[in-house]
Amino acid sequence: MADPSEPRIKPDPRVNPWRDDLAAEHLRGEIVAPVYARGHDRAVTAPVTALRRAPAHGAMMDTQLLLGEKFRVYEERGPWVWGQAQSDDYVGYVLAEDLGVNITTTHRVTALRSFIYTDADIKSRPLMAVSMGAHVWVTRVEGAFAVLADGSYIFTEHIDAESTQGQDFVRIAERFIGVPYLWGGRESLGLDCSALVQISLSMCGHACPRDSDMQEAVLGAPVSGDLARGDLVFWKGHVGILQNADTLLHANATHMCVVSEPFVPAIKRIRETAGDIRQIRRMA
Repeated sequence: MADPSEPRIKPDPRVNPWRDDLAAEHLRGEIVAPVYARGHDRAVTAPVTALRRAPAHGAMMDTQLLLGEKFRVYEERGPWVWGQAQSDDYVGYVLAEDLGVNITTTHRVTALRSFIYTDADIKSRPLMAVSMGAHVWVTRVEGAFAVLADGSYIFTEHIDAESTQGQDFVRIAERFIGVPYLWGGRESLGLDCSALVQISLSMCGHACPRDSDMQEAVLGAPVSGDLARGDLVFWKGHVGILQNADTLLHANATHMCVVSEPFVPAIKRIRETAGDIRQIRRMA
């Protein structure tokens, strides 16, 4: 039996909902807290919403949630709620006004970016722009448009059933070339290095954590031979995708966008800030 006087190693707070004053009920026994909450699920109703490290607009944005994604709320505090994203377990604060009832979604946006309209007409008023990976509830299809549960419309060719998975995650990542770099971003208007990997893999049915160190720990297996398309290259705090043995695709703060560039010069430049490559891993 463990000695109760010995300090426990607390689980990673990025993906485990606990604070000194509150913890999720399922962490009872792992975390000592004065209050435990069971939580309840809500769905994102905004095109995208920030998940922040503290309940303030100026707090660091750790990641983003897209339309239709689920968020488990453990605490409501004024305009903010604290909880956990159900897609990748990330914990933080989200604006309550960007969440609604927990709806069932049926389809996922597969276009890099699309519009939701008031009517089945490209000349009608766009209600919002949504990014690849957003989830919607389709009730029926009318010609070129799908009708959503709230009566709005989206172009049918820009969505697919949630059960449909892509086959080439590198090809999906390549569609983001030129998209601006944004720390914590996870959408087609801006994203960071690990989000590029996460979105691309998730569109192909691979569960993928949010941060590069988490990805390095669980994705694929170490590469021992020749490099190949789709290999993931990890540095401290950075990750990229090989398009081939000589070309690296990554979102980075040097170019401030997603770029495809020669691998060897990239290694030399990244070494100056992130050190040597820590690991190269290959998805099965």
